[in-house]
Amino acid sequence: MKRRLRYSAWDGTQVVDDLDADDVLGEIADDLITHGDLDAALRRLLQQGIGDDIQGLREMIEQLRQRRQQFLEDHDPSGILSDIRERLDEVMSLEEGGLERELQRAEKAGDDDRRSDLLERMEQFHQMPDDAGSRIRELGDYDFTDPEAERKFGELVDELRRQMMEQFSSQLTEGLRNMSPEALQRTKDMMAELNQMLRDRAEGREPDFDGFMEKYGDFFPENPRNLDELLAQLAQRMLRMQQLLASMTDEQRAELESVLDALMDDMDLRWQADELGRLLQDAFPSLPWDQGFEFSGQDPLDLAGGMRAMDALSRIDDLDRFMSQATNPAMLTEIDPDEVRDLIGEDAERSMRRLQQLARQLEEAGLIENKEGRLELTPRGMRKIGQKALGELFRGPQLDRMGDHESTKRGALGEPNYQTRPYEFGDPFLLDVGRTIRNALSRTGPGTPVRVVPDDFEIEETERLTRTSTVLMLDLSLSMPMRDNFLAAKKVAVALHALISAKFPRDYLGIVGFSEVAREIKPRDLPKASYDFVYGTNMQHAFALARQMLAREHAATRQIVMITDGEPTAHIEDGVPVFSYPPMPRTIEETLREVVRCTKEGIRINTFMLDVSPALKRFVERLTQMNGGRAFFTTPENLGTYVLVDFIEHHRRRRVS
Repeated sequence: MKRRLRYSAWDGTQVVDDLDADDVLGEIADDLITHGDLDAALRRLLQQGIGDDIQGLREMIEQLRQRRQQFLEDHDPSGILSDIRERLDEVMSLEEGGLERELQRAEKAGDDDRRSDLLERMEQFHQMPDDAGSRIRELGDYDFTDPEAERKFGELVDELRRQMMEQFSSQLTEGLRNMSPEALQRTKDMMAELNQMLRDRAEGREPDFDGFMEKYGDFFPENPRNLDELLAQLAQRMLRMQQLLASMTDEQRAELESVLDALMDDMDLRWQADELGRLLQDAFPSLPWDQGFEFSGQDPLDLAGGMRAMDALSRIDDLDRFMSQATNPAMLTEIDPDEVRDLIGEDAERSMRRLQQLARQLEEAGLIENKEGRLELTPRGMRKIGQKALGELFRGPQLDRMGDHESTKRGALGEPNYQTRPYEFGDPFLLDVGRTIRNALSRTGPGTPVRVVPDDFEIEETERLTRTSTVLMLDLSLSMPMRDNFLAAKKVAVALHALISAKFPRDYLGIVGFSEVAREIKPRDLPKASYDFVYGTNMQHAFALARQMLAREHAATRQIVMITDGEPTAHIEDGVPVFSYPPMPRTIEETLREVVRCTKEGIRINTFMLDVSPALKRFVERLTQMNGGRAFFTTPENLGTYVLVDFIEHHRRRRVS
């Protein structure tokens, strides 16, 4: 079947995601090389984002806080009471007009009793209290004269009750004024059983949640799966009302509470609601029940708008808090991208979805793995990091001029020893045709033509293959990062390991890190190696360790490549590191004694200096005079080029010889 493709005009909304796993790993490569912590590198990537297309958490958090501030500067919660007062004033005006019309009719009809009764009612009507809560309570028992006033008051009370009861259940929105006695009693029973479950939980007993939901599940269309989920939903609803009250002045809060009390005219229901609020606050003490928001805007909010405002602000704060605490991509999977879109826009939503995929994308590509809850590079990921570092260094101008062309002439490799082995990239192509064909037939079976693939190749072993054994001595003292030298030096180590693994697989590369003391760094641990938070440059210990490592290697050439930015300031004495700055003569003497031992064993030392201090230059001059190696002064920008050029040129000289 032919693939059918559809094309559409570019309108700016289409997403072309060409960021693959290698690109993501490349974004954190320098961070990982410097600090050696994959989790921390990914955490910093989440914070800063990737380029201009993928926002980081830091930018999203800033947008959230701007949205929050703009919301507070636009709205005014005091409008809740203003709206209630205006609607009550309208009811009062309509009723007053109705009373006056009835009075006129009584006077026209000469009905003195009716006239006297209406005058008395008007006097009582005009004496109604001014605050909204008391007025609602009085009007609730009032016998209206004007039908329109009675209708509008009923609508106001129903609406306010509906909005108030949403803090308990989204299904208690039909209003309580017209609720049948049976339905009202069922509501009170539901709240009573809910309160009892909270008390049981607090006292260590297990409530019958399933039985409760079987009886009252229709009150909770969100269909909570367990009691914890139900209580969390209720707590969040009640929290909005508490925060709305806390955002008002003392006078406004008192008046709104009076309104809410007037709406809850059933004493038993009001007691159950108050008890539920108290128990929920005890169950969730960490929630910001008393947190208010400092509004300063002019746009008035009604009660429904105020509740929505509290919900929006709380969602913003919750998302801000969660993003601020996110330390790895796995934590971001708990964030709903749709919530991000609703609060700060579609660009942030796309970025969030992309950030959530980072770790999974790297794992699926085989570049990282999760070991006991901690992310680590796989061998493939380590190779990718090395290849990237190598590629960056090979783009340097010196390497461009030098080229890297293999010679077609083969040097003498010694007499064959009549043994074969599978071919590896970089080996001389001394193919054993018979064994290669046999491997192909074993793989495919008899018949012609015989199809040979690289995995079938076997080559002849010789008595001796020319190899180079190198130990890279990497300065890990605190001065390296302080002078911005560490990243370049570590990148050279990673690149050199990648170069030898790919192009000179029979060579040996050992790595020694040194600061106050020296230690061997295995290639598998190289990405995690970082600088030490100590002072001291113990070359003596490092030379001794490098010499021991090279003694195990039977190679035609053995060499030490040292990268440092300071003269030796520490040595080992009686098994303990001794540090002194400026360096004491004993430190210089012990270090040069190790140089002499290396020289006697035929180990060449090439030094790459990242500083031009007179003390370092004097020491390196003495070292090279004693050893016969070479010294280079370089900078972090061209260090890698110097080291790789010297290493490859060394191999060329070996081929020629």
